[in-house]
Amino acid sequence: MKDVTYVRIHKSQECLSPLGDIGFRPLFGGYSLAVEGIIFAMVSEGELYLRACEQCADYFSQKSAPTLMFYKRGLPIELNYYRVDEELWSNHDKLIQLSFQSLSSARRENVQRKFNSHRLKDLPNLSMNIEVMLREVGIGDFNTLRVFGAKRSWLRLRKIKKPVGIKVLLALAGAIQGVHEAVLPLAVREELTEWWRRYEQRQQRYSEQ
Repeated sequence: MKDVTYVRIHKSQECLSPLGDIGFRPLFGGYSLAVEGIIFAMVSEGELYLRACEQCADYFSQKSAPTLMFYKRGLPIELNYYRVDEELWSNHDKLIQLSFQSLSSARRENVQRKFNSHRLKDLPNLSMNIEVMLREVGIGDFNTLRVFGAKRSWLRLRKIKKPVGIKVLLALAGAIQGVHEAVLPLAVREELTEWWRRYEQRQQRYSEQ
């Protein structure tokens, strides 16, 4: 089944390339498809599912398209993604149109979530504990977090809480972009990880002097 899923992922990347550079990562037992960290589709068990949005809801409702089911501890959870059938696969222009609508809707919701969030803990990846620590270092809202950026914010946390590590740095970066840290672009993850590694190495050398 995994081979079939990878075939579908690569076919989706090829067919939907007009949307941009499409990355994929494991999520909910399948794989998410994202452009610049914005998830607009899922691939599960060899099938492509598009993220539900107001613009594409009528089309999928008329087709009685099945939704994506995710099983957690044996219990089914319905996710807001519609399955793409063979008829839609054969209509490339329509598939591009619906995919673009899903991506555009996800982007709008991402921006709205950022600016409507009154609490840092409501942002992706940020727990109440991280929110409390951020407030202790003078970062009390999203705008301040965005202005400081992930690295400067993390450095402030590091000064008051030494065990803060790479997971928190990635969590901050994801929160600023409005996405789960697991779907951060690979280039961003690698750059942050390398920056963190070099910082910790410098700190280790200083402590040994």
